[in-house]
Amino acid sequence: MTVDGANLTGEIPVPVRERVLGPTYRWISIGMFTLVFLAAFESMAVTAVMPAVAADLDGQSLYALAFAGPLAVSVIGMIVAGNAADRGGPRLALYTSVALFVAGLLIAGTATGMWQLVTGRLVHGLGGGGLTVALYVIVARVIPAALQPSLFAGFAAAWVVPSLVGPFISGVVADSVGWEWVFLGVVGLVVPALAMVVPSLRRMNMDAAEQRPPWRISRIAWATLAGVAVLVLNLSSEASGWAGWALPLAAIVVIAVAVRPMVPRGTLRAVRGLPATVLTRATLSGAFFGAQVYLPLLLTGEPYLLSTAMAGLVLTLSGVAWAIASQVQGRNPERLSHELCLRIGLGLLGAAIGGSLIATLLQLPPYVFMITWALAGAGMGIMYPRTTVIGLQSSSIENQGFISSAMTVADALGAAVTIALTAIVFALLLPLGAVPAVAGAITVALGVWAAGLFTGLRAHVEAPEAAAVEID
Repeated sequence: MTVDGANLTGEIPVPVRERVLGPTYRWISIGMFTLVFLAAFESMAVTAVMPAVAADLDGQSLYALAFAGPLAVSVIGMIVAGNAADRGGPRLALYTSVALFVAGLLIAGTATGMWQLVTGRLVHGLGGGGLTVALYVIVARVIPAALQPSLFAGFAAAWVVPSLVGPFISGVVADSVGWEWVFLGVVGLVVPALAMVVPSLRRMNMDAAEQRPPWRISRIAWATLAGVAVLVLNLSSEASGWAGWALPLAAIVVIAVAVRPMVPRGTLRAVRGLPATVLTRATLSGAFFGAQVYLPLLLTGEPYLLSTAMAGLVLTLSGVAWAIASQVQGRNPERLSHELCLRIGLGLLGAAIGGSLIATLLQLPPYVFMITWALAGAGMGIMYPRTTVIGLQSSSIENQGFISSAMTVADALGAAVTIALTAIVFALLLPLGAVPAVAGAITVALGVWAAGLFTGLRAHVEAPEAAAVEID
């Protein structure tokens, strides 16, 4: 019994310290962690099984589109979900994103042709982009500020674990019961994860402010235009004659124009400071993922003929190296400056892509690819987090959302455009054989890394008041 906050002895009770997994936030935290985990697992798993999918569905010509397409449309999902959450709270954005996520998995998991598979991946990508934004808004509105760092650490772990085990597990599933269950098996886990989140959302005030911001139709339109242009760029590998070169050029111009309102002023010119940092994010994602998507394709085909599980082991080792390097840079912030991390990371990534190219041309043993791609993961792990820190340290409270969004857009479009360009080169060289075609694709990724070397050396923290965040 207490009187005015004190018990009968006159002592004021000490408030119980809330925890992310405490009684109040346990289920919503577990549910959100599970949703992030499943999205991350699906992203990593598909890379490992896509060669088997393309072979089974006779869809090698659409191989790259199955990767680049979801990345392109995810930008649309991010911006629409963010705007919807600002206007009416994140409930509808979350439910719609999860529904699209599940629908995409079902369409892909029941595919009888490659076009159906790609369609499912596009729907899945749209939902995945919106899901990430909706969850971030829920954290901001539901979880106390003091607990948010712990929850975001859990989100980071939700990405690390799938990168460690996802490719190998998905390979085992594909080899044993079929690649379809890499998609369908996740569906059964998404619904209970959402069910953990829903009760907490119903009990808490999630309504938007009375003054609802207007729909940012212009940003949604630009994001849609960029996504469509990336899809056209991917499909241009199928074109012949004048369309074979006119379509890619037109698509690249449209992407460059469409992305300008979504990134800081000077980004496309790699202006020193924040703009160069954002462009570096795009080149890093492009170089890494542009090469990575072709390694399982190479290792499961001639002359290696590895199982899907063994080919996925290359990606697993890369994920392990990424996680370890991330921990190293995080625990040595004073000894490892931002600039030093970028130089070390760029050097490791360049050595990895170049080494993989040599290994492909000389048809070196599979363990060589395990070594080179572990180096790639280490390079990304040591420099990727620092680009985020540079961006946040260069931002003010008023533009943190814009800069965070710009970083995410750069990630998605950088990877999507590079994969599209590799697809064009791959298709041109495929008549010569799989090995020359993969070597050509990796060469494109190496060229994107070279651009990242230039931009990375120009990236550094700016004073928030000096950062140019207006559109170019």
